[in-house]
Amino acid sequence: MYDIKIYRMANKISLEDLPDLLTVKEVAEVLRVSPLTIKRWGKRGKLPAIRINSRGDRRYKKEAVLWLLGITQKVSVNV
Repeated sequence: MYDIKIYRMANKISLEDLPDLLTVKEVAEVLRVSPLTIKRWGKRGKLPAIRINSRGDRRYKKEAVLWLLGITQKVSVNV
């Protein structure tokens, strides 16, 4: 497994320690892009979002973020 670290207020957090569903802000920090870029990628289908609660907050699967980083293979879902 890759030893990739992200920095948040001088604390090192490994990707393995992140939750399975990430917020827009967390994904933006990991990928080092703006939160607006993450939302645009969701609209274009590059990084699909899961909508939660009545406000429709976005969450992103950790596996999808790792796939964008080239760390894991994309998992296809057969329905």
